[in-house]
Amino acid sequence: MSEQQTGRWLTVIGIGDNGLASLTPEAQSLLWQAETIVLGERLDAVLSGSQLPGLKRMLNWSGGFRDTLEQVLALRGTPVTVLATGDPMHFGIGATLRRYVSAREMHVIPSPSAFSLAASRLGWPLQTTAQISLHGRPVAHLARHMMPGARILALTGDRHTAGEVADRLVGAGFGASVLTVLEHIGGAAERIVRMTAEDFAAEKPEIDDFYTLGIDVAGDGAVLPPVPGLPDDAFRHDGQLTKREIRAVTLSFLKPQPNALLWDVGAGCGSISVEWLRCGMGTEAIAIEAKAERRAMIEENADRLGVPDLQIVEGLAPTALDGLPAPDRIFIGGGINNEGVFEACFEALKPGGLLVANAVTIEGEGQIAYLRSLHGGDLVRLQVSRSAPVGRYCGWKSLMPVTIWGMKKEQLE
Repeated sequence: MSEQQTGRWLTVIGIGDNGLASLTPEAQSLLWQAETIVLGERLDAVLSGSQLPGLKRMLNWSGGFRDTLEQVLALRGTPVTVLATGDPMHFGIGATLRRYVSAREMHVIPSPSAFSLAASRLGWPLQTTAQISLHGRPVAHLARHMMPGARILALTGDRHTAGEVADRLVGAGFGASVLTVLEHIGGAAERIVRMTAEDFAAEKPEIDDFYTLGIDVAGDGAVLPPVPGLPDDAFRHDGQLTKREIRAVTLSFLKPQPNALLWDVGAGCGSISVEWLRCGMGTEAIAIEAKAERRAMIEENADRLGVPDLQIVEGLAPTALDGLPAPDRIFIGGGINNEGVFEACFEALKPGGLLVANAVTIEGEGQIAYLRSLHGGDLVRLQVSRSAPVGRYCGWKSLMPVTIWGMKKEQLE
């Protein structure tokens, strides 16, 4: 039965650095049946000298993703083959196309991914190695993984990415990290360059545009794990900060889960939404903050702590919430007493979602107690004391008590 008879009109084929020679007989057969071929980024060089089949049309993503995508979707029902490097479903065009084309319309034939090939050269077990993409993404994403002993494999944008990574590692105190540049893995031009981040940043060696970067993190930089409860001084703030101990408990109330969206309402310096995103699992977050200086702090904290995708919205709730995508979780860190804030948040929250609010004032506690009488949920009051100098000795200094309310919006009948 042909691909079209099964409804699969779009074939996505991953190829290696040695071009068409890396394809299986099945992939080669499907390629020659294609009426349209769409070339992935960087493939012009990989396919140089290769003999492609005669075609009705050839498209290239370099012509603009949106325009090319519209042309591809307009060809639905005719044989279209997209060529991509490595595994198209791992940070690749296949995963992107899946947002627009159903799985039953697609036939994906992967080649070994850049991560698999790099791990085979380095001898790193993939299950204990972070795999990230810095291709078309800020190098700031690296920061979430920068801990002594961590091993990271990163897709890269061009020859400059490795230098930016080296600079970031050195700046964070991890200049002893070993960088391994793996150029054209699996191809005739394969080359491996290995240097410490400190040496790389100083010498700026010539490397190719097409490589995977291995990072073996070492040094005496700050250890900032993904477990909630980063030190307060990890954040730039003006005092409007959910303190470390309270933050850890608050995140436990929010219960991060894969692909869940958080609204951080009255975000302050963004500590809750930043730590939410650092949990990983594809979590998303929107920080809503009215003050410009605090929005600048949120942006800086998100970049420095490895979650530059944090979306920042200007304004005060409830008006600033209009038009935002429905959240799975909401944290109200400030403004629970403001008129309409809880009502707008509760209305927007998805059924089954969780809402958590913190209060430090008597008035805020009163509002939380009232709302709990209507909607139920759990209340916790935390009083944290930290050690502080008392003359020649050491004593306890109490922080303001914080009341945490967590509730679940029941599923609709």
